[in-house]
Amino acid sequence: MSNQDHEIIFQDALGRLDVAGKYAEIDQETIQRMQHPIQIIQVAIPVRMDDGSLKIFPGYRVRHDATRGPTKGGIRFHPEVNLEEVKALSLWMTCKCAVMDIPYGGAKGGVIVNPKELSPLELERLSRGFIERIADFIGPDTDIPAPDVYTNERIMGWMMNEYSTIVRKHSPDVITGKPIALGGSLGRSAATGRGAYHCVKQLEKKRGWNPKEVTVAVQGFGNAGQSVAELLHADGYRIVAVSDSKGGIYREEGFDVPSLMHAKNESRELKAVYCEGSVCEAVDAKTISNEELLELDVDILIPAALQDAITEDNAEKISARVIVEVANGPVTIEADAILDRKEDLIIVPDILANAGGVTVSYFEWVQNRAGDYWTEEKVNHRLEENMCKQFEHVYELMEEHRVSMRTAAYVLALNRIGAAVMATGTSAYFSGKD
Repeated sequence: MSNQDHEIIFQDALGRLDVAGKYAEIDQETIQRMQHPIQIIQVAIPVRMDDGSLKIFPGYRVRHDATRGPTKGGIRFHPEVNLEEVKALSLWMTCKCAVMDIPYGGAKGGVIVNPKELSPLELERLSRGFIERIADFIGPDTDIPAPDVYTNERIMGWMMNEYSTIVRKHSPDVITGKPIALGGSLGRSAATGRGAYHCVKQLEKKRGWNPKEVTVAVQGFGNAGQSVAELLHADGYRIVAVSDSKGGIYREEGFDVPSLMHAKNESRELKAVYCEGSVCEAVDAKTISNEELLELDVDILIPAALQDAITEDNAEKISARVIVEVANGPVTIEADAILDRKEDLIIVPDILANAGGVTVSYFEWVQNRAGDYWTEEKVNHRLEENMCKQFEHVYELMEEHRVSMRTAAYVLALNRIGAAVMATGTSAYFSGKD
C-alpha cells in the first residue's frame, strides 16, 4: 500500500464525520477538533533477538481526543501498521467511546512487526520495550492501552508489569485486557463478540426473526468471531460459513460452532468437524475463499477480521440482508455508498457493533481503581444493559433522520462530544454571541 493510500484511510474516517455533522446538534468547532489528534508519538524499539542480533521495530501511539476523559485504545502488532491507519483507528475509538457513553476519548497504538516470526522471549522484549518508549505518555488518568490485532492478555500483562516497574508503583489500571490473575476483568475476553450478539438480538426483536430460519456467515474466526458465532449458535442461528486468514468453509446445513472452536483452538486450523468430547469427526463442507464468504447469500454477514474487507470492487456482490461489523472499518466509504443503495440492507456499524470490548475494558478500569472485582454475571449484565440502551439511541436517530445506521451512530457520537466541547466554551461564547 502506498503512502497516498495510507493517507486515504484517515481522510475516509473524517469523511464519516462530515456526513453525520449535517444532522448533529453541535458547534462547528467540534468537527474542527476531531480533525486533529492531540498527540502523536513515533518510537523506535530496539530488541535483542535470540541469536544475539539487534533489530529495530518502529511503533506509534496516537491520542486522538481527551475532551470526555482519558484516551483509550488498543495496541496492535502487525507488519502493515502505519501512522495514518493508527490515526483513523484512534478517531474511531473516540467515536466508539462516545456512542457507548463511556468517559473516555480515543487512542490507538501499533508496532510494525510480524509477531508470528518472534519467539516468546523476543515478543516479551518487544512488548516491554514499546511500553518503555511510551511510558511518559500513558497512565491511568491519561491514556489506557488494551489488546488489539495480534496482541493478547499475556502481552498486556507484560506491558502492565513494565509500566509498574518504571513508575515504581503497582498500576493495574494503566492497561486493560489483562489476565484475570493480574487484575483483568471476568467477561473481557468474550466482550467484543458478546456486544455484537446483543446488537443482533435487538434487531431480532425489531424484525421478528425466528433464529432457526436465519443464516449467518462469519469472516474471521478469531476471538471475537468465535464469541459471536458461539452465542448465536446457542440461540439457534444457523452458522453456515466461517473463515480465518487461510480461507473458509461453507455448509448449508450449518456447523456445530463449539466443535469448530475446539478444532481451531487445538490445532490452530479451521476444520469442518463435529466433536463429542475430545473426539472429532470430519463433516462434509465446501472449501471457500474469504472473498467468496463475503458474497454468500446469507441473512447476516459478520466481518470480524481486518478493515477494508468490503470495497467498491465487491460491494455490488454482497447479498446479505444485515452486516454486523465486528472488525474495525471492514467497509470502505466507497463501498458504503454502494451498499446504501440496497434498500433492504442494514449495516450495524463498528463503532456500535464491536464496542463491547471497550465497554468491558472500562469496567475493568473501574474495578482496578476501586479494588472491587465483579462477578462475570454482573459484567455481562451491565454490558447487555449498555449495548441495548445505546443500540436504541442509534436506531431512533436512524429513523428520525432517515439515514443509515452508521451515520446515526456518528450523529450520536458527535452530539455527545459536541456537548463536552460546548461546555468548555466555543467561539459563540467567547465572541459574546451565545
